[in-house]
Amino acid sequence: MIEIPSNRKDDLHNLECVDRADLILFMAGNQFMVMEELISTFKSEYPEIGCIFYETLPPGLELRQILEGGAIFQGKRITGRPDVYASVSEEAMKRLEEAGLIEKDYFVYLHNRIVLMVPKGNPLRIKSVKDLARGDIRISQPNPQTEDITKYIVSMYKEAGGEELVDRIMEQKRAEGTTIFTLVHHRETPLRLKLGTVDVGPVWATEVLNARREGMEVEMVEPGERLDQRDKVNYFICRLKDAPNPENALKFLEFIKSKNVQEIYKRYGFVPHFV
Repeated sequence: MIEIPSNRKDDLHNLECVDRADLILFMAGNQFMVMEELISTFKSEYPEIGCIFYETLPPGLELRQILEGGAIFQGKRITGRPDVYASVSEEAMKRLEEAGLIEKDYFVYLHNRIVLMVPKGNPLRIKSVKDLARGDIRISQPNPQTEDITKYIVSMYKEAGGEELVDRIMEQKRAEGTTIFTLVHHRETPLRLKLGTVDVGPVWATEVLNARREGMEVEMVEPGERLDQRDKVNYFICRLKDAPNPENALKFLEFIKSKNVQEIYKRYGFVPHFV
């Protein structure tokens, strides 16, 4: 059974009621900045739904939690049975389907795009994805084993500079110590930039906007529409077959498709799917 790092308490919301929750959501971690408003809006529409436990961990980690039947956090076992699971990977949905845990009724509800987060002033003058091959640039790089965003980042690298650039960033620079993997990039990359231990990090565009809202001195380097994966980044969502709260799960799935919710996501920098 997997163990969730002890410093990830900020990604486990309302943990005190997980064993009696009226709704359990495993949401793709890169939505963390929108979740408070989303949950508040949902509860205002469905006041009969009491405690909602939700995770904003990387979806790859949440997928393992489901497949392994739970996880350990600070010595306590927590559930692997959410009502709803969201991911930026259709492969994750297919794995759940193959495991007999969901029907083939998952759907796309949102989109995003990849940008490069750099410190204010962009001191190393990073202008393009190809600049990341430079030996003087330290990269905060999402881990391909746990973070679904990596699939799109590697695709961006390949489209910008072929397999040579992929190998340079993911293998050579990692061996040199200038590509540093993350476990939860949306927490670690802004912190590393603040501390000056890295120079750049590929992230969702929404994360740069959120960092600015929180007062962080960061900027966004745009890879350009040809590379930023906006036409490939699909957010999928599904209800688990053995959902402990199936009726509330269905309410949430209908809620997330509504115009009001799509507008909430848009305000945070996401690209709506239902218009």
